[in-house]
Amino acid sequence: MSAEKIRESVIAGTWYTSDPVMLKRELAGYLDRANPPALEGKLVGLVAPHAGYRYSGGVAAWSYKLLSKDMFDRVLIMAPSHRAAFTGASISVADGYRTPLGIVPLDRELIDEFRKYSGLIQYNPPAESGEHSLEIQLPFLQLVLGAFRLTPLIMGTRAPEFCLSLSEIIAQTCGAKRVLLIASSDLSHYYPAETARRMDGVCLKLLEAFDPYALAIAVENQKTEACGAGPIITMMHAGRKLGANRCKVLNYANSGDVTGDTTGVVGYAAAAIYEGAEDG
Repeated sequence: MSAEKIRESVIAGTWYTSDPVMLKRELAGYLDRANPPALEGKLVGLVAPHAGYRYSGGVAAWSYKLLSKDMFDRVLIMAPSHRAAFTGASISVADGYRTPLGIVPLDRELIDEFRKYSGLIQYNPPAESGEHSLEIQLPFLQLVLGAFRLTPLIMGTRAPEFCLSLSEIIAQTCGAKRVLLIASSDLSHYYPAETARRMDGVCLKLLEAFDPYALAIAVENQKTEACGAGPIITMMHAGRKLGANRCKVLNYANSGDVTGDTTGVVGYAAAAIYEGAEDG
C-alpha cells in the first residue's frame, strides 16, 4: 500500500506502546482477564472507552472479547471529536489507518455511500489529524478480528436531531450488509469517584433500557456525562433500525480503580447492543 494514502498513528508511543510485540501482549492480557456474559442473540454494536490502554484497556476488553465468538469483516466506528470544532460528521479520504499492528484498510465501498450525504458527512482534515478516540479502538480490533475493513466517522455534533439523522443514514447504508457498529466513548470526567459512579449509573441504566431518547435528555440536562454521547446515541438509534432490541452493560470502572486516585476520575463502560429473542 506504499502508493496509497495512509493515515499514520498519532498516539502510538503515548496512548499505547509503539512496540507491536508488547502491544499484542498487553491487549491479550486484557482479553484474557475479561469475562463478558454470552449474548443470547445477534450482536449489532459495541460501546468501548477510549482512554490510554493503561486506564481503560481492561474495560474495553469486555466488549472486544465478544468478537472472539462473533466475527465481522466490516466495522463502522463512531467517535467524538476532542480537538476540532465542526458541525456534522467527518469521514476519512485515506486508504488506510496505520497502527503498530499494521494497516487497517478503509471500506471504500461504504465510505463512498456515506459521502453521498454531503450535507451531514464531509471530510474535515482537522477532525482526523490529531484525534485519538477512533484510533485507540483499532489495535483491539486488529488482534481479535485480524483482517477487516474500516469506516471511520468522527462526530463534531451530538445534537439529538443530528444523531437521529445520522443513524438513518447508517441504517440505510449498512442495512443489507453485516457491519459491526462501535461507539467510542468515555463517561464522566474528573469528579470524585462517588459522584462519578452516581452520574455514570444514569448512563448505564439508560443503556440497559436501550433508550437513546432518554439518554439524550439526561445528557442535555447534565444528569449524566459521556464525551461520546453522540456516538452512543447514534449507535443505539441505528442499531434499533438494524434489528437490535436489547443492550447489555458488560463492565464499568473508572480511572481511580487503576491509579488509586479517587479525587477526580474518568468513567469507562463496555456494552453491547444485540438482537435477542422477543419475550414471550
